[in-house]
Amino acid sequence: MKLFAVVAIAVASVFNTVSAQKTVVDVAVGSKAHTTLVAAVTAAGLVETLQSAGPFTVFAPTNDAFAKLPAGTVETLLKPENKAKLAQILTYHVVAGNLDAAAVIAAIKAGKGKAAVKTVSGGTLTASLKDGKVILTDENGGVATVVAADIKAGNGVVHVIDTVVLPK
Repeated sequence: MKLFAVVAIAVASVFNTVSAQKTVVDVAVGSKAHTTLVAAVTAAGLVETLQSAGPFTVFAPTNDAFAKLPAGTVETLLKPENKAKLAQILTYHVVAGNLDAAAVIAAIKAGKGKAAVKTVSGGTLTASLKDGKVILTDENGGVATVVAADIKAGNGVVHVIDTVVLPK
């Protein structure tokens, strides 16, 4: 758990505009590492939803995470005709409630090494620990690592991940 505290402090300095008054969207907008996510949230029409009271836990993929997708995937998803699919993928990265790192780790320990996390899209992510880091496994077996945790917002918390997780 100390690792999460150290990482959260380091990332908070990158997100130097983060405050409890800002929304999870404002946190992403304030990060140069999340411009693709912001563009996707805008294209999917989710900005207003994610600026509401929440609370939300957002597993926020970085630009590099989106770059790992097959060539042309992001561009295709950003087209208006793919808005529903994009929204489904993005809401698969959102959990209702305020799950900070301590809550996620406690759920993993209570689940004897794994915790199923229900997403807003209706899918499930499985959280586990590997080498002291929280790992998310999607419904297809894809794996993302939480690289920064507990970036607080007025309507929830953001955890930065290194891979886009995908629903079935």
